[in-house]
Amino acid sequence: MKKIALLFAGQGAQVVGMGSELAAGSRGAAALFENADRVLGRPLSEIVWKGPMEELTKTANCQPALYVHGLACLAALREQVGDFAIEAAAGLSLGEWTAHAAAGTFDFATGLKLVEQRGAFMEAACEATAGAMAAMIGADESAVRALAADTEIDVANINAPGQIVISGEAAKVELAVSLAKEHGIRRATLLKVAGAYHSRLMNSAYLALGSPLLEAELHMPAFPVVSNVTGTAVESLAEIRQTLQDQVTGTVRWTDCMEWLLERGCDLFIELGPGGVLAGLLQRTRKDAPVISVSDMGSIQACAEMLRAS
Repeated sequence: MKKIALLFAGQGAQVVGMGSELAAGSRGAAALFENADRVLGRPLSEIVWKGPMEELTKTANCQPALYVHGLACLAALREQVGDFAIEAAAGLSLGEWTAHAAAGTFDFATGLKLVEQRGAFMEAACEATAGAMAAMIGADESAVRALAADTEIDVANINAPGQIVISGEAAKVELAVSLAKEHGIRRATLLKVAGAYHSRLMNSAYLALGSPLLEAELHMPAFPVVSNVTGTAVESLAEIRQTLQDQVTGTVRWTDCMEWLLERGCDLFIELGPGGVLAGLLQRTRKDAPVISVSDMGSIQACAEMLRAS
């Protein structure tokens, strides 16, 4: 029996039309999109399926859209193969919230409302600050941390060996990019983002998220969920609340998350969400790690066949 790890996509993976075919081919997926529109009191599904991309990319739309899509992928897969055993789950940034919903930490509606608030708080923080992010390719963490300290910015993501993202005030990030080679970093590239996610510039969103998290009804997850900020599974409700809040300004230690799952013995990874980015990052961490990305009915059916064979 395979030890299955679920991986949920983060912001940036979104594409217009994601989930429309799922909703047409899966009752469970369709019900989640309908429920989302009802819970939010607005036609989120229309934005997701019809766009325009500029509207979908807005943080307050994008985060709930990816949350619903990830859970719709899981619902469609379960319709094909039943309620298969899950060893553990992780999600990149926003995806960690989807992982918690999949594990029953909070119900669908509670998670959706929290994610919508998170997106709105982060969008407000982006609008109130002049932030930027840049990818540092071909560098170790110590070199990037030294560069970040020198330029007064933050390490946002440690995505895979040799792939780290910095975040902070736009002028300081641009300075860091110009100094990267002096720190032994092979290549530095500015990213197209709305602001400085996972940095001190998100502090207003961090503070605003505290009360909704405290008020939300949470349960211990049915299977381990790995925290972005610690790289290990959360072990208490207090830790869940704290790590989900810390994640807004803290470093996403994705490489550590993947290594934790691998050390646990996970030998089949299922990425739920568009794009296949997480599959690529995992295979940079462990080349031979078996991973399949699912986002539509064709990939759901391929994954279901794989699960039946295992």
